[in-house]
Amino acid sequence: MNLNPDYRLAREKMVRGQLISRGIKDPLVLDAMGKIPRDRFVEESLTGEAYNDHPLPIGHKQTISQPYMVALMTEALALTGSEKVLEIGTGSGYQTAILAQLSEKVYTVERIRVLMVKARTLLAELECNNVLFKAYDGTLGWQEFAPYDAIMVTAGAPQIPEPLLDQLAEGGRLVIPIGDKTSQELIRITNKNGKYRQENLGGCRFVNLIGLHGWKE
Repeated sequence: MNLNPDYRLAREKMVRGQLISRGIKDPLVLDAMGKIPRDRFVEESLTGEAYNDHPLPIGHKQTISQPYMVALMTEALALTGSEKVLEIGTGSGYQTAILAQLSEKVYTVERIRVLMVKARTLLAELECNNVLFKAYDGTLGWQEFAPYDAIMVTAGAPQIPEPLLDQLAEGGRLVIPIGDKTSQELIRITNKNGKYRQENLGGCRFVNLIGLHGWKE
């Protein structure tokens, strides 16, 4: 992976000051966040803000999430490197790259084709070769490769899309923001013998999840 050395110290500062200080403990997550060049995933005019403690716009009314939120959601999936992961909402591809570092295969779905193409090109440049992309309604998941050991939804939904529950493997974890259009709660669902146990991981705010089982456009 070709990393920009100019931002190595910024990544280290981000990991210490924004992640470890707030309770992120998973060494695999911290290592991935320290390696992936977040500066490559933002607009050129915003490169200097890439490692700051807030989300940034990426065009098409979408954002790249705050670094802490990326770490929190990733840690909640408890990845060990052997999982098949479904990501709903590719966006910039930054979260996709983090997931690719921590799992065997990532299947990522993005409804905005131009964002998908841009992310696919960038991840190829960064040699993230274990990712498959699809331009599609993410609320329907990606049935072809189900079930998934972990599913991450990077947009806020009014309720949990039924197709995603159906595509979650036994013992699998689904992390999704649930709420209204202005604020959500980050929910982790674990599939235990066909029963879904829910945990609330705290408040958050994401762009809207648009689709058949989400918000209408």
